Amino acid sequence: MKSPFTGGRVVLKKENSELVFRKETFKYVSLFYLCEDTKERFTTTEIDEINLSQVYNQYRIKYGIPFPDEIKLIRRTYELSASKMSEILGFGDNQYRLYENGDMPSEANGKILASIKEPSVFKVFVENARNQFEVKEYEKICDKLKKAFEYKQPSAKEDLIFDSYTRSIYNGYATQSYSKLKNVILYFIEKCDNVFNTKMNKLLFYADFLSYKTYGHGMTGLAYRAIQFGPVPVRWDRVYSLIDGVYPEMVEFSSGICGTKLCSDLSPDCNSFTDDELSILEKVLDIFKSTSASQISELSHSEEAWTKYCNTTQMISYNEAFTLNAFDVS
Repeated sequence: MKSPFTGGRVVLKKENSELVFRKETFKYVSLFYLCEDTKERFTTTEIDEINLSQVYNQYRIKYGIPFPDEIKLIRRTYELSASKMSEILGFGDNQYRLYENGDMPSEANGKILASIKEPSVFKVFVENARNQFEVKEYEKICDKLKKAFEYKQPSAKEDLIFDSYTRSIYNGYATQSYSKLKNVILYFIEKCDNVFNTKMNKLLFYADFLSYKTYGHGMTGLAYRAIQFGPVPVRWDRVYSLIDGVYPEMVEFSSGICGTKLCSDLSPDCNSFTDDELSILEKVLDIFKSTSASQISELSHSEEAWTKYCNTTQMISYNEAFTLNAFDVS
């Protein structure tokens, strides 16, 4: 990027800052560009979105307001259109769709959205709105609601993988999805021709933290701790053992040292990734595909995400994403 003032060089900077949102003050890491010639600061639309998303994330967590992906999932669970959801809940005509696209609900509407994850609660809203619909339409809505009662999404593996933390700054405010995590792991196994545990730990770390630095949210839903060999997912051994279709293979090197390689005969479902997610995975792959486990581990030791946490038992804050030095995303 060139300076809009002189056409010269700019540098991406960061500083701790505060923003007042809905009469409350939230702390966040403010990103901005600095023109080296004039020393003037400026931002872009993308940078503004990252800055604001940090505040929005905190507000959603504080008041129990679902994230856009969760709001979309609620609607899909009941197999209803966004406009129909707005009618049932008493929102404005296009309000539900706007919430799915990132608009911040009021605290009251946010709590309504959170409550209707439970079909028995949503049933009350449907019954209260029955006079707004024709008989056949109302019966159709009730039929879809009945299916939601009968459908139980398998969550045992998600519970085991993500059992010690929830959606927060410690997992990049990402959805805790077994399916998404599985496809990210399969992506790296396939593209790197199978991956040793140590390298996979770092590939996941860099994908998640680069995603947060670039878009304001993580990708896999994992949280990380700093151990002797660098940043690793919490309970990383359990994580890999619970992914269907992924199996370990012991490899003995000429030195006599053994390593565990993650293998799979499955391919990732790349259609499950957004364009933004694919761009992150491709960037991480481009940089680290030919890097050995020891090399990527050594590089991760230079990251503040490791140096600041290596002698603690704390989970690593995703705010450390803004200190990454493995690659330049500016």
